[in-house]
Amino acid sequence: MAPPALAFPKGFGWGAATSAYQLEGAVNEDGRGPSVWDVFSHQPGRIRNGDTGDVAADHYHRYVEDLDIMKDLGLTSYRFSISWPRVLPTGRGTVNTKGVDFYHKLVDGLLERGIAPVVTLFHWDTPQALQELGGWENRDCAKWFADYAHTMFTALGDKVPTWLTLNEPKTVVDVGYTAGVHAPGKQDRSLANVVGHHLLLGHGLAVQALRAANGKGRIGAALSLSPTYPADSSPAASAAATTADAEENRRWLDPLLRGKYPQDWLDSQAADAPVRAAIKDGDLAVIGAHNDLLGVNYYGPTHVTGSGGRVMQHPTSQATWQEIYPDGLFDLLTRIKRDYGDIPVTITENGMATENALQDQDRITFLHDHLAAAHRSIQAGVKLESYHLWSLMDNFEWAEGYTQRWGIIHVDYASQRRTHKASADWYKTVIARNGV
Repeated sequence: MAPPALAFPKGFGWGAATSAYQLEGAVNEDGRGPSVWDVFSHQPGRIRNGDTGDVAADHYHRYVEDLDIMKDLGLTSYRFSISWPRVLPTGRGTVNTKGVDFYHKLVDGLLERGIAPVVTLFHWDTPQALQELGGWENRDCAKWFADYAHTMFTALGDKVPTWLTLNEPKTVVDVGYTAGVHAPGKQDRSLANVVGHHLLLGHGLAVQALRAANGKGRIGAALSLSPTYPADSSPAASAAATTADAEENRRWLDPLLRGKYPQDWLDSQAADAPVRAAIKDGDLAVIGAHNDLLGVNYYGPTHVTGSGGRVMQHPTSQATWQEIYPDGLFDLLTRIKRDYGDIPVTITENGMATENALQDQDRITFLHDHLAAAHRSIQAGVKLESYHLWSLMDNFEWAEGYTQRWGIIHVDYASQRRTHKASADWYKTVIARNGV
């Protein structure tokens, strides 16, 4: 096998990512309780074609086959999420032993195959029982989340080297509580910002819970970040890009890594904005507890006009919101190093949807170019430790149902047959060569 043109450091982690509701299915089995996504997806008109995650890719029953696929690909890291209501059917209280057992088997299966588990605790599936108590609008949800986190730290213990508290709190805020396109389907920006603060508080309390449990694993959060650029050379566009950067990036990065909200973001909140009352004394010290690493989900840039609107300046994928710009990944990673120091970074999601079924050359090009940008960031001194493509296999794509395929493994949903796409074979070679 020829050496790669761009060789990654020895020990670099090659992974793939999934999430529980998108993959597992078995929503009513072995004591699992409903999540907000179970309820939301069954509401008429919410999901394209009326799809739900009831079966998804049936990973709950087929996880051994899926583990063997991962081993065959050569993965050294696998990022997945735990279904909160599978472990705690009402979000708190009595633990569902069968739910915990499933994750024991999954983690043990990964370790037996030499694959490091990267466990996400919250990938949007708030237990419905907690939603009925206000969910993340209720400050108590941060504590309920930390209690659940402690349950998992105690259960899985030292078998998990890397924990991620939250996946993309920005998406929960922007899409679940502002646009209303994701669960729980609300459209209230002032409420959304309260939810955002409580999510961050939950993160900080979960970090404290790991330390209290004497957990040896590292912990951080997975943030969806988008480098913002002015759409033209006007001063107005430059100012608007700075404002957009506060919303897209700094309102999440600054509390986690600096223990404070950006002043320009705070100043943009109305005097009577509920988020002001939601931020209590001591909260930011909790939120800013030391993170061992930062997870970065990168899908594309944001170009902003002088009036604050977004315009596309590069090609898009089948997911029309996604602008394909690999150099944005380099800009983002080097910006994190410049502004926040040498925190270890893992790319927790990066990928694209395509209508090309098995011969997905466009996905191969996408992955190649983004890996080249990641390599360049390492050369520039970024402590990038691993890369997880989204996604290991086709799955339930939230509001888009099964109309978008993001996986490198094709899933025939009628038979649940798994088939390598061209991108899977390409990625297997990348891993074997440790580079592109």
